[in-house]
Amino acid sequence: MKTSARNQLKGTIAEIRSGQVNTEVIVDLGADVKLTAVITNDAQADMELKVGDSVYAIIKASFVIIAKEKPGKISTRNVLETSVDTVVEGAVNAELKLKMGDHTLMATITKDAAEELRVAAGDTVYALIKANAIILAQ
Repeated sequence: MKTSARNQLKGTIAEIRSGQVNTEVIVDLGADVKLTAVITNDAQADMELKVGDSVYAIIKASFVIIAKEKPGKISTRNVLETSVDTVVEGAVNAELKLKMGDHTLMATITKDAAEELRVAAGDTVYALIKANAIILAQ
């Protein structure tokens, strides 16, 4: 599978919760890291997803929001504590390579945001990802 998305995280389905329209899928990445993805019920049925199945959580780097402090009450389901491995600054954007357990997560934020946050290698930051911004693939 080749995609243009920078993040393709392999995990195991830990839980599936179906609603009237959407299904919430909890993906265990190991090392106490879990992602919540929301997909349509039709997609869940078409993929025949079951607890224990291996899946890839696909996330565009631009969908990853960075916070220097852990947010309090927030609607975003995925708040992941990470460590900044590298920061590459461009003319407009900065690319952050984040470590969480055995996984690497890439984030693209504006150069201005990177400067305001003073993000540097070794910093602890929180990666925020909306559940409906995650695509599941087998």
